[in-house]
Amino acid sequence: MKSILSSAAALACGLAAATSVTSAHAQTSVQVYGIVDSGIAHLTNVNNAGDSNTKVPTLTSSFPSRIGFKGTEDLGGGLQAFFVLENGLSMDTGAQQQGGRMFGRAANVGLKGAWGQLTLGRQNNMTYISGLKTDVLGPNLFAIGSIDPYLPNARSDNAIGYMGNFGGFVLGATWSFGRDASNAGGPAATNCGGEVAGNSKACRQYTGLLGYETKAWGVTASYDRMYGNTGAGGGLTSSDNTDIRTTVNGYLMIGPTKIGGGVIDRETNAATGQVESLLWYLGVSHPVNNFVFDLQAAARNTKNSDSDVTMLVARLNYALSKRTVVYTAVGRMDNDGASAVALDAGGTVGVGKTQNGVMLGLRHHF
Repeated sequence: MKSILSSAAALACGLAAATSVTSAHAQTSVQVYGIVDSGIAHLTNVNNAGDSNTKVPTLTSSFPSRIGFKGTEDLGGGLQAFFVLENGLSMDTGAQQQGGRMFGRAANVGLKGAWGQLTLGRQNNMTYISGLKTDVLGPNLFAIGSIDPYLPNARSDNAIGYMGNFGGFVLGATWSFGRDASNAGGPAATNCGGEVAGNSKACRQYTGLLGYETKAWGVTASYDRMYGNTGAGGGLTSSDNTDIRTTVNGYLMIGPTKIGGGVIDRETNAATGQVESLLWYLGVSHPVNNFVFDLQAAARNTKNSDSDVTMLVARLNYALSKRTVVYTAVGRMDNDGASAVALDAGGTVGVGKTQNGVMLGLRHHF
Protein backbone atom coordinates (compact mmCIF):
# COMPACT_ATOMS: atom_id res chain seq x y z
CA MET A 1 0.00 0.00 0.00
CA LYS A 2 2.95 2.33 0.70
CA SER A 3 4.10 1.94 -2.91
CA ILE A 4 0.58 2.78 -4.12
CA LEU A 5 0.45 5.95 -2.06
CA SER A 6 3.99 6.94 -3.05
CA SER A 7 3.21 6.48 -6.74
CA ALA A 8 -0.06 8.39 -6.38
CA ALA A 9 1.68 11.23 -4.54
CA ALA A 10 4.41 11.41 -7.19
CA LEU A 11 1.79 11.50 -9.94
CA ALA A 12 -0.17 14.22 -8.16
CA CYS A 13 2.99 16.34 -7.80
CA GLY A 14 3.82 15.80 -11.46
CA LEU A 15 0.33 16.78 -12.57
CA ALA A 16 0.39 19.87 -10.38
CA ALA A 17 3.75 20.89 -11.83
CA ALA A 18 2.51 20.33 -15.36
CA THR A 19 -0.55 22.44 -14.63
CA SER A 20 1.54 25.36 -13.35
CA VAL A 21 3.72 25.24 -16.47
CA THR A 22 0.91 25.06 -19.02
CA SER A 23 -1.62 27.39 -17.42
CA ALA A 24 -0.03 30.37 -19.11
CA HIS A 25 -0.72 28.87 -22.52
CA ALA A 26 -4.11 27.18 -22.04
CA GLN A 27 -6.78 26.95 -19.39
CA THR A 28 -5.98 23.68 -17.63
CA SER A 29 -7.40 22.08 -14.50
CA VAL A 30 -6.38 18.95 -12.60
CA GLN A 31 -8.43 17.48 -9.77
CA VAL A 32 -7.59 14.85 -7.16
CA TYR A 33 -10.75 13.17 -5.86
CA GLY A 34 -11.92 10.04 -4.15
CA ILE A 35 -14.31 8.08 -1.97
CA VAL A 36 -13.37 6.35 1.28
CA ASP A 37 -16.19 4.00 2.31
CA SER A 38 -16.18 1.17 4.81
CA GLY A 39 -18.56 -0.63 7.13
CA ILE A 40 -19.43 -3.79 9.02
CA ALA A 41 -21.81 -6.44 7.68
CA HIS A 42 -23.44 -9.48 9.29
CA LEU A 43 -24.73 -12.29 7.06
CA THR A 44 -26.59 -15.52 7.82
CA ASN A 45 -26.25 -18.89 6.05
CA VAL A 46 -22.82 -18.17 4.56
CA ASN A 47 -22.26 -21.90 4.00
CA ASN A 48 -24.21 -25.15 3.69
CA ALA A 49 -23.94 -25.66 7.46
CA GLY A 50 -25.98 -22.50 8.01
CA ASP A 51 -23.26 -20.54 9.84
CA SER A 52 -23.28 -16.73 10.13
CA ASN A 53 -20.41 -14.31 9.61
CA THR A 54 -19.55 -10.72 10.60
CA LYS A 55 -16.95 -8.91 8.51
CA VAL A 56 -15.59 -5.71 6.97
CA PRO A 57 -16.56 -5.93 3.26
CA THR A 58 -13.85 -6.17 0.59
CA LEU A 59 -15.38 -5.18 -2.75
CA THR A 60 -17.75 -2.39 -1.75
CA SER A 61 -19.82 -0.95 1.09
CA SER A 62 -22.22 1.68 -0.25
CA PHE A 63 -19.66 2.76 -2.90
CA PRO A 64 -16.33 1.16 -3.85
CA SER A 65 -13.45 3.17 -2.36
CA ARG A 66 -11.13 4.93 -4.81
CA ILE A 67 -8.64 7.71 -5.47
CA GLY A 68 -8.57 9.41 -8.84
CA PHE A 69 -7.01 12.12 -10.94
CA LYS A 70 -8.85 13.90 -13.72
CA GLY A 71 -8.03 16.93 -15.77
CA THR A 72 -9.09 19.02 -18.73
CA GLU A 73 -7.40 21.47 -21.08
CA ASP A 74 -9.29 24.06 -23.11
CA LEU A 75 -8.07 23.77 -26.70
CA GLY A 76 -10.24 26.59 -28.02
CA GLY A 77 -13.29 26.59 -30.25
CA GLY A 78 -15.29 24.63 -27.67
CA LEU A 79 -12.87 21.69 -27.81
CA GLN A 80 -11.35 20.17 -24.65
CA ALA A 81 -8.82 17.45 -23.96
CA PHE A 82 -9.35 15.35 -20.83
CA PHE A 83 -7.95 12.39 -18.92
CA VAL A 84 -9.09 10.13 -16.06
CA LEU A 85 -6.88 7.88 -13.92
CA GLU A 86 -8.75 6.11 -11.12
CA ASN A 87 -7.48 3.53 -8.62
CA GLY A 88 -9.73 1.18 -6.67
CA LEU A 89 -8.80 -0.07 -3.21
CA SER A 90 -10.08 -2.53 -0.61
CA MET A 91 -10.82 -0.85 2.71
CA ASP A 92 -10.49 -4.06 4.72
CA THR A 93 -6.81 -4.61 3.83
CA GLY A 94 -5.69 -1.59 1.80
CA ALA A 95 -4.98 -3.75 -1.25
CA GLN A 96 -5.61 -2.60 -4.80
CA GLN A 97 -8.77 -3.76 -6.55
CA GLN A 98 -9.27 -4.74 -10.21
CA GLY A 99 -6.53 -7.38 -10.17
CA GLY A 100 -3.91 -5.17 -8.53
CA ARG A 101 -3.85 -2.61 -11.34
CA MET A 102 -2.70 0.88 -10.41
CA PHE A 103 -5.63 2.48 -12.26
CA GLY A 104 -8.04 -0.40 -12.63
CA ARG A 105 -11.21 1.66 -12.35
CA ALA A 106 -10.29 3.98 -15.24
CA ALA A 107 -7.28 4.85 -17.39
CA ASN A 108 -8.27 6.91 -20.40
CA VAL A 109 -7.71 10.09 -22.39
CA GLY A 110 -9.99 11.84 -24.86
CA LEU A 111 -11.51 14.86 -26.56
CA LYS A 112 -14.92 16.45 -26.03
CA GLY A 113 -16.97 19.19 -27.64
CA ALA A 114 -20.48 20.05 -28.76
CA TRP A 115 -20.43 16.90 -30.90
CA GLY A 116 -19.89 14.64 -27.88
CA GLN A 117 -16.99 12.88 -26.21
CA LEU A 118 -14.42 10.45 -27.65
CA THR A 119 -12.45 8.31 -25.16
CA LEU A 120 -9.46 5.97 -25.55
CA GLY A 121 -8.35 3.44 -22.93
CA ARG A 122 -9.88 1.46 -20.07
CA GLN A 123 -13.35 2.85 -19.46
CA ASN A 124 -16.91 2.16 -18.32
CA ASN A 125 -18.95 0.73 -21.16
CA MET A 126 -22.61 1.27 -22.06
CA THR A 127 -23.96 -1.52 -19.85
CA TYR A 128 -22.62 0.36 -16.84
CA ILE A 129 -23.84 3.75 -18.03
CA SER A 130 -27.33 2.49 -18.92
CA GLY A 131 -28.22 1.86 -15.27
CA LEU A 132 -26.61 4.89 -13.64
CA LYS A 133 -29.83 6.91 -13.26
CA THR A 134 -32.23 4.00 -12.73
CA ASP A 135 -30.55 1.74 -10.15
CA VAL A 136 -31.25 3.53 -6.84
CA LEU A 137 -28.83 1.32 -4.87
CA GLY A 138 -25.99 1.46 -7.38
CA PRO A 139 -22.89 -0.51 -6.29
CA ASN A 140 -24.15 -1.01 -2.71
CA LEU A 141 -22.96 -4.19 -0.93
CA PHE A 142 -26.56 -5.49 -1.07
CA ALA A 143 -27.84 -4.70 -4.60
CA ILE A 144 -28.42 -6.17 -8.08
CA GLY A 145 -24.63 -6.34 -8.49
CA SER A 146 -24.80 -9.30 -6.11
CA ILE A 147 -27.02 -11.14 -8.61
CA ASP A 148 -25.02 -10.10 -11.69
CA PRO A 149 -21.58 -8.84 -10.58
CA TYR A 150 -20.77 -7.63 -14.08
CA LEU A 151 -23.34 -4.80 -13.97
CA PRO A 152 -21.52 -2.43 -11.56
CA ASN A 153 -18.14 -3.53 -12.98
CA ALA A 154 -18.83 -3.20 -16.71
CA ARG A 155 -15.51 -1.81 -17.95
CA SER A 156 -13.59 -2.51 -21.14
CA ASP A 157 -9.83 -2.56 -21.73
CA ASN A 158 -8.29 -1.50 -25.05
CA ALA A 159 -11.44 0.44 -25.87
CA ILE A 160 -12.65 3.33 -28.01
CA GLY A 161 -15.75 5.03 -26.60
CA TYR A 162 -18.21 7.70 -27.69
CA MET A 163 -20.96 9.53 -25.77
CA GLY A 164 -23.21 12.33 -27.01
CA ASN A 165 -26.26 14.18 -25.65
CA PHE A 166 -28.36 16.12 -28.15
CA GLY A 167 -31.35 17.87 -26.63
CA GLY A 168 -32.01 14.98 -24.25
CA PHE A 169 -31.31 12.21 -26.75
CA VAL A 170 -28.37 10.13 -25.54
CA LEU A 171 -26.19 8.07 -27.87
CA GLY A 172 -23.15 6.02 -26.88
CA ALA A 173 -20.96 3.11 -27.91
CA THR A 174 -17.70 1.35 -27.06
CA TRP A 175 -15.50 -0.96 -29.12
CA SER A 176 -12.81 -3.04 -27.44
CA PHE A 177 -10.03 -4.98 -29.17
CA GLY A 178 -9.50 -7.01 -25.96
CA ARG A 179 -12.04 -6.60 -23.21
CA ASP A 180 -10.03 -7.49 -20.08
CA ALA A 181 -6.41 -8.58 -19.79
CA SER A 182 -6.64 -9.59 -16.11
CA ASN A 183 -7.66 -12.95 -14.68
CA ALA A 184 -8.06 -11.53 -11.16
CA GLY A 185 -9.61 -8.13 -11.71
CA GLY A 186 -13.06 -8.70 -10.30
CA PRO A 187 -16.30 -9.93 -11.85
CA ALA A 188 -15.64 -8.46 -15.30
CA ALA A 189 -12.16 -10.00 -15.58
CA THR A 190 -11.98 -13.31 -17.44
CA ASN A 191 -8.39 -13.45 -18.73
CA CYS A 192 -9.29 -12.30 -22.22
CA GLY A 193 -6.72 -9.76 -23.38
CA GLY A 194 -7.46 -10.13 -27.09
CA GLU A 195 -5.52 -8.28 -29.80
CA VAL A 196 -4.55 -11.66 -31.28
CA ALA A 197 -2.92 -11.68 -34.70
CA GLY A 198 -5.01 -13.69 -37.13
CA ASN A 199 -8.09 -13.71 -34.89
CA SER A 200 -9.56 -10.23 -34.58
CA LYS A 201 -12.72 -11.63 -32.98
CA ALA A 202 -10.83 -12.99 -29.96
CA CYS A 203 -11.94 -11.18 -26.77
CA ARG A 204 -13.57 -8.43 -28.81
CA GLN A 205 -16.43 -6.52 -27.17
CA TYR A 206 -18.83 -3.87 -28.35
CA THR A 207 -21.58 -2.07 -26.46
CA GLY A 208 -24.17 0.49 -27.53
CA LEU A 209 -26.70 2.77 -25.84
CA LEU A 210 -29.67 4.80 -27.00
CA GLY A 211 -31.91 6.83 -24.73
CA TYR A 212 -33.81 9.97 -23.87
CA GLU A 213 -33.29 11.72 -20.53
CA THR A 214 -34.79 14.76 -18.81
CA LYS A 215 -34.93 15.89 -15.18
CA ALA A 216 -38.44 14.45 -14.89
CA TRP A 217 -38.03 11.09 -16.63
CA GLY A 218 -35.79 9.02 -18.84
CA VAL A 219 -35.45 5.71 -20.63
CA THR A 220 -32.38 3.95 -22.06
CA ALA A 221 -31.65 0.73 -23.90
CA SER A 222 -28.24 -0.91 -24.20
CA TYR A 223 -26.63 -3.85 -25.96
CA ASP A 224 -23.41 -5.61 -24.91
CA ARG A 225 -21.72 -8.46 -26.79
CA MET A 226 -18.41 -9.97 -25.67
CA TYR A 227 -16.43 -12.76 -27.32
CA GLY A 228 -14.13 -15.32 -25.73
CA ASN A 229 -10.80 -16.90 -26.55
CA THR A 230 -8.54 -19.77 -25.46
CA GLY A 231 -7.97 -19.65 -21.70
CA ALA A 232 -10.74 -17.16 -20.95
CA GLY A 233 -13.03 -17.68 -17.97
CA GLY A 234 -16.79 -17.97 -17.75
CA GLY A 235 -16.83 -20.82 -20.27
CA LEU A 236 -15.95 -18.44 -23.11
CA THR A 237 -12.95 -20.51 -24.19
CA SER A 238 -13.33 -19.88 -27.92
CA SER A 239 -13.76 -16.75 -30.00
CA ASP A 240 -17.01 -18.34 -31.19
CA ASN A 241 -18.39 -18.16 -27.62
CA THR A 242 -20.37 -15.07 -26.65
CA ASP A 243 -21.97 -13.42 -23.63
CA ILE A 244 -24.75 -10.97 -24.57
CA ARG A 245 -26.70 -8.57 -22.35
CA THR A 246 -29.59 -6.41 -23.53
CA THR A 247 -31.05 -3.87 -21.09
CA VAL A 248 -34.02 -1.53 -20.93
CA ASN A 249 -34.01 0.95 -18.03
CA GLY A 250 -36.19 3.88 -16.97
CA TYR A 251 -36.73 6.41 -14.19
CA LEU A 252 -39.49 8.81 -13.16
CA MET A 253 -39.29 11.75 -10.77
CA ILE A 254 -42.37 12.51 -8.65
CA GLY A 255 -41.32 15.64 -6.84
CA PRO A 256 -38.09 14.69 -5.03
CA THR A 257 -38.88 10.97 -5.22
CA LYS A 258 -37.23 8.82 -7.85
CA ILE A 259 -38.67 5.55 -9.13
CA GLY A 260 -36.24 3.52 -11.21
CA GLY A 261 -36.21 0.07 -12.73
CA GLY A 262 -35.18 -2.08 -15.62
CA VAL A 263 -34.73 -5.51 -17.15
CA ILE A 264 -31.54 -7.26 -18.24
CA ASP A 265 -31.79 -10.12 -20.71
CA ARG A 266 -28.66 -12.29 -20.82
CA GLU A 267 -27.72 -15.05 -23.24
CA THR A 268 -24.46 -16.94 -22.74
CA ASN A 269 -23.26 -19.26 -25.50
CA ALA A 270 -20.33 -20.97 -23.78
CA ALA A 271 -18.38 -24.17 -24.25
CA THR A 272 -20.50 -25.69 -21.49
CA GLY A 273 -23.76 -24.86 -23.26
CA GLN A 274 -26.31 -22.09 -23.69
CA VAL A 275 -27.88 -20.31 -20.71
CA GLU A 276 -30.59 -17.63 -20.88
CA SER A 277 -31.83 -15.51 -17.99
CA LEU A 278 -33.91 -12.42 -17.29
CA LEU A 279 -33.17 -10.09 -14.38
CA TRP A 280 -35.54 -7.31 -13.37
CA TYR A 281 -35.24 -4.64 -10.69
CA LEU A 282 -37.47 -1.89 -9.33
CA GLY A 283 -36.57 0.70 -6.72
CA VAL A 284 -37.58 3.95 -5.09
CA SER A 285 -35.45 6.67 -3.49
CA HIS A 286 -36.94 9.40 -1.30
CA PRO A 287 -35.05 12.24 0.47
CA VAL A 288 -36.27 13.91 3.68
CA ASN A 289 -34.01 16.69 4.97
CA ASN A 290 -30.62 15.01 5.60
CA PHE A 291 -32.05 11.51 5.18
CA VAL A 292 -32.40 9.46 1.99
CA PHE A 293 -34.41 6.23 2.04
CA ASP A 294 -33.86 3.64 -0.72
CA LEU A 295 -35.84 0.46 -1.35
CA GLN A 296 -35.25 -2.05 -4.13
CA ALA A 297 -36.61 -5.43 -5.20
CA ALA A 298 -35.03 -7.64 -7.86
CA ALA A 299 -35.26 -11.16 -9.23
CA ARG A 300 -33.50 -13.34 -11.77
CA ASN A 301 -35.24 -16.13 -13.66
CA THR A 302 -33.09 -18.67 -15.52
CA LYS A 303 -34.71 -20.41 -18.48
CA ASN A 304 -35.23 -24.18 -18.13
CA SER A 305 -34.02 -24.10 -14.52
CA ASP A 306 -35.53 -23.81 -11.06
CA SER A 307 -32.39 -22.06 -9.76
CA ASP A 308 -34.00 -18.64 -9.47
CA VAL A 309 -33.23 -15.87 -7.01
CA THR A 310 -35.19 -12.99 -5.42
CA MET A 311 -33.78 -10.00 -3.51
CA LEU A 312 -35.21 -7.24 -1.31
CA VAL A 313 -33.05 -4.45 0.17
CA ALA A 314 -33.75 -1.29 2.20
CA ARG A 315 -31.13 1.39 2.91
CA LEU A 316 -31.13 4.58 5.00
CA ASN A 317 -28.52 7.32 4.47
CA TYR A 318 -27.90 10.29 6.75
CA ALA A 319 -25.71 13.16 5.57
CA LEU A 320 -23.51 14.51 8.35
CA SER A 321 -22.21 17.07 5.87
CA LYS A 322 -21.96 17.57 2.11
CA ARG A 323 -19.09 15.06 2.04
CA THR A 324 -19.74 12.59 4.86
CA VAL A 325 -22.61 10.10 5.10
CA VAL A 326 -23.50 7.36 7.56
CA TYR A 327 -25.79 4.59 6.36
CA THR A 328 -27.40 1.33 7.29
CA ALA A 329 -29.03 -1.36 5.16
CA VAL A 330 -30.91 -4.61 5.59
CA GLY A 331 -31.51 -7.21 2.91
CA ARG A 332 -32.73 -10.67 2.04
CA MET A 333 -31.76 -13.01 -0.81
CA ASP A 334 -33.94 -16.06 -1.51
CA ASN A 335 -32.23 -18.86 -3.47
CA ASP A 336 -34.26 -21.57 -5.15
CA GLY A 337 -33.06 -24.94 -6.42
CA ALA A 338 -29.30 -25.06 -6.87
CA SER A 339 -28.92 -21.28 -6.77
CA ALA A 340 -26.21 -19.91 -4.44
CA VAL A 341 -26.26 -16.13 -4.92
CA ALA A 342 -24.97 -14.27 -1.87
CA LEU A 343 -26.71 -11.12 -0.64
CA ASP A 344 -23.37 -9.33 -0.24
CA ALA A 345 -21.23 -8.67 -3.31
CA GLY A 346 -18.35 -11.17 -3.38
CA GLY A 347 -19.78 -13.16 -0.48
CA THR A 348 -20.90 -16.77 -0.05
CA VAL A 349 -24.16 -18.55 0.77
CA GLY A 350 -25.25 -22.12 1.18
CA VAL A 351 -26.83 -23.76 -1.88
CA GLY A 352 -30.56 -23.09 -2.03
CA LYS A 353 -30.52 -21.15 1.24
CA THR A 354 -32.11 -17.83 2.14
CA GLN A 355 -29.62 -15.25 3.35
CA ASN A 356 -30.39 -12.23 5.52
CA GLY A 357 -27.97 -9.40 6.14
CA VAL A 358 -27.52 -6.09 7.93
CA MET A 359 -24.78 -3.52 7.46
CA LEU A 360 -23.65 -0.20 8.94
CA GLY A 361 -21.10 2.10 7.35
CA LEU A 362 -19.47 5.48 6.88
CA ARG A 363 -18.61 7.20 3.58
CA HIS A 364 -16.50 10.29 2.92
CA HIS A 365 -16.00 12.06 -0.42
CA PHE A 366 -13.01 14.27 -1.16
